[in-house]
Amino acid sequence: MQQTIFLLRALFLTTCGVAGWYISGLNQDWNVHRVWFNQPWLGCFLGLAIGLFVILIDLFAKGVSLRAFSSATFGLTLGLVLATLVSASGLFSYADRDIQWIIHLGIYLTLGYLGTMLAFRSNRDEFSLLIPYVRFIRQEPHEQVTLLDTSSIIDGRIVDLCKSGFLEGSLVIPRFVLQELQTLADSPDATKRARGRRGLDLLNEMKKNPSVEVKIHETTDGPGDVDSHLIRLAQILSARIATTDYNLGRVAELQRVRVMNIYLLAGVLRSSVLAGENIRLKLVREGRESHQAVGFLPDGTMIVVNQAHSLIGQEAEVVVSGSIQTSAGRMIFGDLANSGQRGSVTP
Repeated sequence: MQQTIFLLRALFLTTCGVAGWYISGLNQDWNVHRVWFNQPWLGCFLGLAIGLFVILIDLFAKGVSLRAFSSATFGLTLGLVLATLVSASGLFSYADRDIQWIIHLGIYLTLGYLGTMLAFRSNRDEFSLLIPYVRFIRQEPHEQVTLLDTSSIIDGRIVDLCKSGFLEGSLVIPRFVLQELQTLADSPDATKRARGRRGLDLLNEMKKNPSVEVKIHETTDGPGDVDSHLIRLAQILSARIATTDYNLGRVAELQRVRVMNIYLLAGVLRSSVLAGENIRLKLVREGRESHQAVGFLPDGTMIVVNQAHSLIGQEAEVVVSGSIQTSAGRMIFGDLANSGQRGSVTP
């Protein structure tokens, strides 16, 4: 894609230079300065300068989406229409002729600018105020577009969500995410290579699922990191992002992009354990404090048991005393069910 864009720009510059060369060689009696005629190199230079200026405008507007451009065009048109009405009202007919064109120019520039900026800041529903009987159709839940990042694909639980029917609609994988997976799959590091190949295998498995539609979005990744491109693409497509990256989720939420954090979803679906409930638990390692032992529920929730260091490697009856929620998940605290259990616990 980058090579195609480069070739198009080179072709455009060449065309501008040749056009400038040709126009400057015309021997016409036009009402312009004669210095531009019979000076092919000067005309070629002017054509190249105009071409470079247009390419700079293209680079500057690279982050502008088609929706933003159409909104700006609508706002500019509305502003110019209002400026035409104000100019035709005759409010400034008593001003000097030399001043009237300055006043009209100021009106057109001011209202055109205000109309463009107001359209940029407006959402789709606000356009119904101008067109009361035409409303934009909202996306239905089954039409929801979900962008997948590298971490959510490698994690693998997104495949189970698709199979269970909890995740429907279109799953979009940007081209730069697919390239990142391929880079991992070709990495000389064994761990990274295994993660990349696992992600590619899971993608193939998702494509076989009839309940979801997996698409590859052809987009360039220009300057910036992968996360910023993913957020920008989600804004353009009005999509949400599926990820296991906590930091990406926070940054996306700050930019008003919806995020489906698979870790948080897994935490919500875990079975709740209430204070005072008895649990039969195997203690597998020591805790942070010297008297603590740690065990895990079947869903992976960690339970820290006080005064149970001597029971590591054994099963114990634990009474839940409380829990806290952390960024990594929920942590539960408990105590041994009875003080006499320390000597009577079976391995």
